[in-house]
Amino acid sequence: MPSEPLVICICGMAGSGKSTQAKRIAEQYNLKYYSGGEALKQLALEMGYKPFERGWWESREGLAFLEMREQNPEFDRIVDEKLLEVAKEGNVILDSWTMPWLLKGGFKIWLEASLEKRAERVAKRDGISIERALEALKIKEAKTKAIYKKLYGFNLGEDLSPFHFILDTDPLTTDEVFQILSVVLDRLVFEKRKYKA
Repeated sequence: MPSEPLVICICGMAGSGKSTQAKRIAEQYNLKYYSGGEALKQLALEMGYKPFERGWWESREGLAFLEMREQNPEFDRIVDEKLLEVAKEGNVILDSWTMPWLLKGGFKIWLEASLEKRAERVAKRDGISIERALEALKIKEAKTKAIYKKLYGFNLGEDLSPFHFILDTDPLTTDEVFQILSVVLDRLVFEKRKYKA
């Protein structure tokens, strides 16, 4: 077997489809799935927040938790250390905004989508207006980018140098994105590992 653990990172701004695609790929290839966002929600729960509602990250409480993270980035550091440990075990999909920059190995995918398209998707997903989704995304993304810039020095959504494959999802359906990613992973990840084995 190849010595390098199999790790696939899927990244993209909110509404790009990263979590949906990461879960589908994990199921398709029988890989473990870990989400940085879900790990942060667990920390929020332990601190007394109630991150259960649909679209919690864009809610008033979710944005308040984001402000607290901005003041104390240790929460993010704890989650990222956990994800790096998980990556060492291999056979995993990481749904994370930080791992593509922090992890040395792995195959890294960026799902690109315009702010307008992402706002449409978030509005539909969370049952809110497009205007509210757009406003929440702008606030959330500005703060999230500031956290990672301060903590690690990279520009989320701007510096795409860590990525092996970048896909514009604007004109594509969820199924079309999945089909493309499956072909890419078959040819660039799984076939190469067979040859190395």
